[in-house]
Amino acid sequence: MTDSTPRPGSVALITGGAGGFGRALAAKLAEREVTVVLADLDGERARATAADLGAHFEPLDVTDRAANAALVERIEAQHGRLDAAYLNAGISAATSDDELDLDEFLHVVDVDLFGVVYGAVAARPAIRRAGGGAIVVTASLAGLSPMATDPGYSVAKGGAIAFVRSMAPRLAREGTTITAVCPGFADTAIIDRIRDQFTQAGFPVLSAEEVADAMVMAWASGEPGAAYVVQPGVGTVPYRFKGVPSARTEGGETAVVPEALRPPSMR
Repeated sequence: MTDSTPRPGSVALITGGAGGFGRALAAKLAEREVTVVLADLDGERARATAADLGAHFEPLDVTDRAANAALVERIEAQHGRLDAAYLNAGISAATSDDELDLDEFLHVVDVDLFGVVYGAVAARPAIRRAGGGAIVVTASLAGLSPMATDPGYSVAKGGAIAFVRSMAPRLAREGTTITAVCPGFADTAIIDRIRDQFTQAGFPVLSAEEVADAMVMAWASGEPGAAYVVQPGVGTVPYRFKGVPSARTEGGETAVVPEALRPPSMR
């Protein structure tokens, strides 16, 4: 568990900062006097959102590896440090046709998975230089229970969770906690094309503020490698991963996995 918490003078980066989760999170961090840098695709709406929240705006295409590194360099140059990176940018497929659109599939994976990888790699040394902190990845329940309607989104979010769990031990040694937040269906633009189905069914959706609360918690007290499920009426709870069947020795005894190869849930 990290000792770094959202406190006055801390600096946090939020990718996808102009979206629903990003806006709600920025407001909550601002209440704690955290310096917030909102990064998003450049545009008047994104810049206006940052200005309304009293945050700093930086243009960023998360699929551009070099741009991620350059952004972190600018943050350190302008603000002196980086304590937390919220890798929140994400998209979903525009349609749910039975025919898989490979170009769209790859674009979703590029944004939702490789955008996380590039962001984490860029933020890691800066957070280490700040004395440790947090990397919080916006994943989804789709990463734990794949959706038939959006294979690309499910693959990307599942990969992001696996990346978090795999990276957690090495980052923890540097004083950085990496976690994933896995919301259920939430009241953001990503459900716009199916919003009427939730309304007709009376299905509860999360508010952006509920998800932002989970994100703040993940920085303040997140456990390395944890995936936090956020559901209406349930709150925020750590997902308990089931272990795979263990190998057995020739004598029939349970083989012990070398410690360096164990995922966080086995330590």
